[in-house]
Amino acid sequence: MSLAPNSRVVIVGGTSGIGLAVATAAAATGADVVIGSRSAQSVERALAQLPGNTKGHTVDVTSPESLTSFFARAGEFDHLVYTAGDDLVRMPISDYTPDQAQRFFDIRLFRALDSVRAALPTLRTTGSITLTSGAAAFRGGAGMLLGATVSGAMISAGRSLAAELSPVRVNVVAPGVVRTALWAGMPEQEQEALFATAGTHTLLGRIAELDDVAKTYLHLMDQNSTTGTVVLVDSGSVLK
Repeated sequence: MSLAPNSRVVIVGGTSGIGLAVATAAAATGADVVIGSRSAQSVERALAQLPGNTKGHTVDVTSPESLTSFFARAGEFDHLVYTAGDDLVRMPISDYTPDQAQRFFDIRLFRALDSVRAALPTLRTTGSITLTSGAAAFRGGAGMLLGATVSGAMISAGRSLAAELSPVRVNVVAPGVVRTALWAGMPEQEQEALFATAGTHTLLGRIAELDDVAKTYLHLMDQNSTTGTVVLVDSGSVLK
């Protein structure tokens, strides 16, 4: 899979997990890639793993000024990818608090919208925006209150933005369980149990790998006739 010649891709949250996998895949096609993260150390570590056609800058998505500066440094570009998010959490309703919900929604949804708004002056109208949701939007479960809710909200936001920002294409990727550092908030033993169990609850008998998810983002960047849609990358978990 390849992107159009001289494409430029900006990835907010591109220093680890899905974002880094997308950066790696996009750079491999020859695209110019710009990654952003709030941690300078994370940016430097990611750049050490990526080819020379990749640049990186720090960006604080909670600061409008930082976002404006980040996109100004990136210059005109073709594709925006937003994958930023704090550690995933699972909790029952009995442990829920409004403050926890606010923090969870803040980076994953509200700051994604801030990033889209800040990107518009330099995003080419022939380009695309790809946001990140989750398979939990289609099939909740015990402990998935926050994950399912924010994932559903992101899908609705993506569809609304697609209608508003046309001809810029806006799509959403909804991964299932994927082995990334976002699960670091859970003890390692619980992580491994989760991955093993999740694999048995898919039609394919395994969870999706990072490369599988990254290819989906690239496909949506390249597919000029797709907008306002959500693509599940969950090995069929919502059907089992």
